[in-house]
Amino acid sequence: MAFKIIWSEQARDDLQSIVLFIARDHPPAAESFGFRLMSKVDVLAQFPLIGRVVPEENDETVREIVLRPYRIIYKVLAQKQWLPSPESGTAHAANRIFR
Repeated sequence: MAFKIIWSEQARDDLQSIVLFIARDHPPAAESFGFRLMSKVDVLAQFPLIGRVVPEENDETVREIVLRPYRIIYKVLAQKQWLPSPESGTAHAANRIFR
């Protein structure tokens, strides 16, 4: 059974901000990046544990996948997943998971 991906409002806003930022210089790259990020996230529905455990959290349910320079940090729940915001490479986003 596939997991359900639930995008938080913050995640949707962050993705839109990232795409708009990239679009200022290169609109085709912005669109491509947005689709690549969403495609990486879609894989989580079938393989929720594919991401590595977030090192600074040390919690098996808090994981991340990377689409450089961003980290997509998410939490695996019993019957669904909740996706917090994509963050730039070194940003600590795990505290946003529980918003």
